[in-house]
Amino acid sequence: MGLAVTRGTASAADTTSACAVHDGLSDWGASFNGDVTIRNTSSTPVDGWQLVFASPGGQAVTTMWNARGTQNGTQVTASNPPDYNATIAAGGTVDFGSAGTSTPGTNGLPATFLPNGSACATY
Repeated sequence: MGLAVTRGTASAADTTSACAVHDGLSDWGASFNGDVTIRNTSSTPVDGWQLVFASPGGQAVTTMWNARGTQNGTQVTASNPPDYNATIAAGGTVDFGSAGTSTPGTNGLPATFLPNGSACATY
């Protein structure tokens, strides 16, 4: 059985952003699954999204679902597929997941998420 880790509550400094991200990690030592929810906390919809984060602990994303994913070194970029999940309604969410390989004992959660180039709160 893997270890499940989730992000805690956003800090007061983070609550002014127009989005919030929740991430979870299932750690199996040499592999992992990640689950991410992006919440649009603004009053206008987001048409097209991209989320950039640094993958900690030597994680290598090998597959992603409900998003298109790329990885360059530790930087992971997830974006909406062209024909699915492209719009995040005002107050709405989108979810995606990933799986990959990692170095045992080093899995962790990303410290910062940058959706569409802006800082985002975590929850």
